[in-house]
Amino acid sequence: MFDQVKDQYASLGVDVEKALEAMASTPISLHCWQGDDVGGFEGGDGELGSGLAVTGNYPGKARTIDELRQDLDQAVSLLPGTHRLNLHAMYGDFGGKSVDRDAIEPEHFQSWIDWCKSHGMGMDFNPSCFSHPKADAGFTLSSPDKGIRGFWIEHCKASRKIGAVIGQELGSACVTNVWIPDGMKDLPVDRLGFRKRLQESLDVVFEEKLDPAQNIDAVESKLFGIGSESFVVGSHEFYLGYAASRQTALCLDAGHFHPTEGIADKISSVLMVVPELLLHVSRGVRWDSDHVVLFDDPTQAIMQELVRCDALPRTHIGLDFFDASINRIAAWAIGTRAAQKCLLLALLEPREKLREAELAGDYTARLMMLETAKALPWSVIWEEFCHRNNVPGELALLDAIRQYERTVLAARS
Repeated sequence: MFDQVKDQYASLGVDVEKALEAMASTPISLHCWQGDDVGGFEGGDGELGSGLAVTGNYPGKARTIDELRQDLDQAVSLLPGTHRLNLHAMYGDFGGKSVDRDAIEPEHFQSWIDWCKSHGMGMDFNPSCFSHPKADAGFTLSSPDKGIRGFWIEHCKASRKIGAVIGQELGSACVTNVWIPDGMKDLPVDRLGFRKRLQESLDVVFEEKLDPAQNIDAVESKLFGIGSESFVVGSHEFYLGYAASRQTALCLDAGHFHPTEGIADKISSVLMVVPELLLHVSRGVRWDSDHVVLFDDPTQAIMQELVRCDALPRTHIGLDFFDASINRIAAWAIGTRAAQKCLLLALLEPREKLREAELAGDYTARLMMLETAKALPWSVIWEEFCHRNNVPGELALLDAIRQYERTVLAARS
């Protein structure tokens, strides 16, 4: 069956084996925070703040670093291809000690580095500028309070240094992504003042030049949040200008724009002015609700644009959702595999023939080929990819998840 499908695609000029090679070499960065509902391991009550919310209380949440790593092991065992770990600073291995965020050091993340080494995975990193007393006023890097601003500057600087150590030890550049929740519930008077302070703070954070082979700086925008409905300091326009002028990577989060706005159309424009792109693949429903990624039109459009722009070498693909209403390992598996299936479908497009038709003005042939590609048996190739990577196919996935739930997660309740 697989050989027959390969021949079908070959008739359209598509090399299936080349597509599978691209799949195998394109990692998805797995976000650790799906496993424990964005709690982290700093101690305290673990209450999520700064306009973020996780809904649901499905049994079996990871409560310790060991449990989170156990769950990540299980999730990775269900995913074909290569992957990375995406870690927030609040997930450090602090050994029961109280370490404030401006004092974090590489040693607090060494056990995570060792875990990634044992799995042959790269790792990405994020300063955690939320769920902290010094973020309760709604402002961090743009705060009018110089002391608050300084605290978060030091946290972000420390995070970059940790990212560089991660990249050096793992032999793969760490993407260190800065997102802050700063904003206002109602209309501000001095938007410019807040944005000037944010720009000045970021310039201090990025002042020390780090080896891009070890650390890649990225900045991330947002349209609005709970408690910042009227004004977000780090808007898309702000960060697009900042990333273009400072030549950092730009993060586009699929849930950080207007509910009816997709990010696929932005990719080609952004790639013209920034060196690299970071994607947070998510699914917002009415707001930035970070639902599990699906094999849906918006995600397919994102992956199509990456492939059509030949942008995979310049793009870092990560996930960003946290659903506590369903089995958390299932959330990782369903969301990651959905993103991968969208990527595979994009790689199987007859791109050369489509481009030829478009340049010739033959839009009839272009439309016909796009529709024909949707109907081809691409799922046979997906199953082959799973088989080659020794992970469950679609029909066996739920059984594997249920088995882990019975033997591991149930004991945590």
